[in-house]
Amino acid sequence: MAMPDLTMSDFLLAAAAFVLVTVAVGLIRILRGPAAADRMMAAQLLGTGGIAALLLLGVATQANAVIDVALTLALLAAFASVAFVQGAARPDDKDSRKGNDVC
Repeated sequence: MAMPDLTMSDFLLAAAAFVLVTVAVGLIRILRGPAAADRMMAAQLLGTGGIAALLLLGVATQANAVIDVALTLALLAAFASVAFVQGAARPDDKDSRKGNDVC
């Protein structure tokens, strides 16, 4: 029985499938995260894994549009992190409106 010839694109597709499986396991952390920061970090992990899978698929299939989409998503993920940190750094406006007359 002859071994099938495995090409680099087959390896890249297998690597993309492995990354997608690990990303799917990361969904558990988003659903069970005790704090917003844990959920944001898990979402960043999912985004990074999704970008990696898209890049692997783009290179394996020689689809330049998929690579462009992956790089655009990477840029958006960076902005999402910055927006989350900016929102977490702000003081809570609800407490400042109450004033000092709270018993």
